[in-house]
Amino acid sequence: MRALLAVAFVYSISISTQAADSKPNVIVILTDDQGWGDLSLHGNTNLKTPRVDSIAKDGAQFEHFYVCAVCAPTRAEFLTGRYHPRTGVRGVSTGQERLNLDEVTIADTFHAAGYRTASIGKWHNGSQWPYHPCARGFDEFYGFTSGHWGEYFDPPLERATREGKTEIVRGKGFIADVFTDEALRFIEANKAQPFFCYLTYNTPHSPFSVPDEDWNRHKDNPVKMRGADGDKEDLQVTRSALALCENLDRNIGRVLDKLKDLKLADNTIVVYFHDNGPNSFRWNGGMKGKKGSVDEGGIRSPLFVRWPAKIKPGTVVGGIAGAIDLLPTLAALTKTPEISKQELDGLDLSQFLLGNLKEMKSTTYALRPIYSHQNGKVSLRTSGFRLDDRGVLYDMVNDHGQTKDASRDHPDTTVGFTASVKGWRDRVLPASKKDDRPYPVGYKEFPVTYLPARDGNSTGTVKRTGPAPNCSYFTNWTSKDDRITWDIEIDQAGKYEIEAFYTVSSDDVGATVETKVGAKSITAKVTPAWDPSLNEHDDRVPRKGESYQKEFRPLVLGSIELPPGRTML
Repeated sequence: MRALLAVAFVYSISISTQAADSKPNVIVILTDDQGWGDLSLHGNTNLKTPRVDSIAKDGAQFEHFYVCAVCAPTRAEFLTGRYHPRTGVRGVSTGQERLNLDEVTIADTFHAAGYRTASIGKWHNGSQWPYHPCARGFDEFYGFTSGHWGEYFDPPLERATREGKTEIVRGKGFIADVFTDEALRFIEANKAQPFFCYLTYNTPHSPFSVPDEDWNRHKDNPVKMRGADGDKEDLQVTRSALALCENLDRNIGRVLDKLKDLKLADNTIVVYFHDNGPNSFRWNGGMKGKKGSVDEGGIRSPLFVRWPAKIKPGTVVGGIAGAIDLLPTLAALTKTPEISKQELDGLDLSQFLLGNLKEMKSTTYALRPIYSHQNGKVSLRTSGFRLDDRGVLYDMVNDHGQTKDASRDHPDTTVGFTASVKGWRDRVLPASKKDDRPYPVGYKEFPVTYLPARDGNSTGTVKRTGPAPNCSYFTNWTSKDDRITWDIEIDQAGKYEIEAFYTVSSDDVGATVETKVGAKSITAKVTPAWDPSLNEHDDRVPRKGESYQKEFRPLVLGSIELPPGRTML
């Protein structure tokens, strides 16, 4: 069961159009669960990624670039230039993925400078207004707001605008192809003005649904390069990931070709990186750890930046950098004023990209640490060392696989880094682990509010179709005593229409559903029967703990007058 609420407000917003000038366009491409080693540029002969590799060859690549261990935190750090615990992002679902409302995003920054902005693909930093991407600086959104999506072919997606229009639509085809199609449409529509396009693919994240065209190249191939933990590697998962990475390469090539065809390539900055380490044990350059780990393999990502007009091909940026650096760096490259009043953790590395050798010798940059945090575990990385979450020091210059404890060889460094981690914890990590934010409903700026199952809770026999809330739905509602609840806060008093998305067998047609909001309630009969089969096509690996999806049917439960304030639905 899923529910949405709608606010009965009519309004209009006008946005002035600024004339095009010489400002460079910006396209940021972020992939999901792709490892540092999933590129042929980095030596992986299991696959071919020539189009992604070309971004590095035609522009700049960073030798050591770090993101977070899982998805939503990386996105928060990119969007804000700040370590994710500062931003309110503590997890990947049940509301913990939401970016605090006082944070100013990179999209806010570019929108304020006259850019047309779009978020296309996986958002994963809040679903309801004002957490929605169209409330965080984006003029347009097309994709899904959760961290996980269960349907990769003809996927159900949301299309929304800053003006408050939103609808659920069906993409046509494979999800990465669909997102690319939308990016090409956006680029074409805004070719005469500066634009900022945040293109966030959700592959090779599981489930491992792969188009035949890509799967057929890998299904019978031997996996020649294996992960460091070879006995833990599932070769069918590896083949699926390789196929999905090659699909991404082809789609990213389509974006690059569109820029060339429209003669926009020279003055468009293209940024490419990943959101965490690989989502399975597979070849990753011999580094320790995968997704979820704060070791090198779990958080190292490529960072490629191409801007033919200004960045010399083959540029290599040494030292270390992180997702926190992208906001100040892109703002500086485009001469876009930073508008955030918050303290940024990231550094402006634009001079490294532009070849300013004097700036490249900066002591601030050379000595800076990057901190990585996941579920209370913190590691610290400098250009020479990593202190892991257990307090063990590794010499990353001579032991990039983290195989030998170097603490005894460098006792002063170990003590100093340990103190630095403690200081960072005290400054950055929230004092309370409890996230008490309700789900906002009823903003006049965005009249329709979606409350998906992942944001709800249940009692009794009601259960989720999978252990992870992200893409599961509620089922097994068999008792009158059971409930599904959402903790909400209503912004505007008014008359609300409540609608549920449901499936029901013919045996249960006519059941009465009571909807309570605070002290008020309405009832409705569930009809007609609607129980379609699960969408189980094109998975190359059986799902483990992930829900298969099905078509839901909308049911209007009724209308109800509600006051503002926090309550339970």
